[in-house]
Amino acid sequence: MRLVGDNVEVGIYPLAKAKEVAAELELDLVEISPKAKPPVCKIIDYKKFLYEQKKREKALKSKATKVTIKEIRFGPQTDEHDYEFKKKHAIKFLQDGAKLKAFVFFKGRSIIFKEQGQILLLKLAQELEEYGKVEQMPKLEGKRMIMFIAPKKVK
Repeated sequence: MRLVGDNVEVGIYPLAKAKEVAAELELDLVEISPKAKPPVCKIIDYKKFLYEQKKREKALKSKATKVTIKEIRFGPQTDEHDYEFKKKHAIKFLQDGAKLKAFVFFKGRSIIFKEQGQILLLKLAQELEEYGKVEQMPKLEGKRMIMFIAPKKVK
């Protein structure tokens, strides 16, 4: 087998000799590429290798962006002041980089005002156009009409 590693003379050794060299250095003999002719083995501290691998994976995971979803709830007959108040919050959420889930909740017989709910969400989408783009148009799911808005990327 071909032997590589730190403090090791690179070359082709029989298995017994490779194990002997690893034992002398108090390290582990790890097969790297079994399909190669001859197979390649490396002499390393395996526990240290696993630790560093976990550390690299954790660093990559921490750099991944975490998407938060903020919700804003309206009623079908939300008046202008409440609408403006909630719109300001929506703008702040989108500027902070969070996704926005805006929904109109229909209680009891208010489901007959589906059109009003849809108009309200579309109006919101139009007014938030410069802060985010609509990911999902208003869709009725049970007693809720839901719309998703994703923040625009800051250049």
